[in-house]
Amino acid sequence: MVSIASGPRVRRRPSIIPLPLILVPVGLKVRRRKRLRRKEAVSLLARLSRDFGIEVPDADVPIDEAEAGVLRLLLSGDTPFAFVVGDAVGPTLRTLLARPAHRRAVTVDMGAVPYIRNGADVMAPGIVDADPTIRAGDLVWIQDERNHRPLAVGRALMDGPTMAREERGKAIETVHHVGDDLWAFGEEGTGG
Repeated sequence: MVSIASGPRVRRRPSIIPLPLILVPVGLKVRRRKRLRRKEAVSLLARLSRDFGIEVPDADVPIDEAEAGVLRLLLSGDTPFAFVVGDAVGPTLRTLLARPAHRRAVTVDMGAVPYIRNGADVMAPGIVDADPTIRAGDLVWIQDERNHRPLAVGRALMDGPTMAREERGKAIETVHHVGDDLWAFGEEGTGG
């Protein structure tokens, strides 16, 4: 009988099929990406501009929509610039950094910043100032009082004047914050 020397088993890798390069962090699963019709895109961009006073991409630029958990992302190229949650449209933080918003701002004291950066909801005692046009249920963006840099986007649980003077209770439910999966998704693109 002839014995065959057996060495370590060599495993062959399957052929790698080149796919378009879209880098997505582990926590954010983007599915069902589709091109929006121009009429839909113009409508969503107009709402974003009206609600936040933000300069939006040109309507001639193709806008894609993709599902990411409970959010619907609006993408220009591979960069998310806005999201839709429920029936409200809000900008991503990277969009707010690139194109400052003029409405629906809530300013918090510096003591609240580390908690908000970690995704905590915003409590009323930490709010220094709020846009008086904010109504309960609106999407708002949160900034710190010293640098006026965007920290989070969330849904208001009370009106702007109420949250600015209230001494207790939750004022804003955070939807998107610095360091979350949507923020990390934007790191892969050019931002904004």
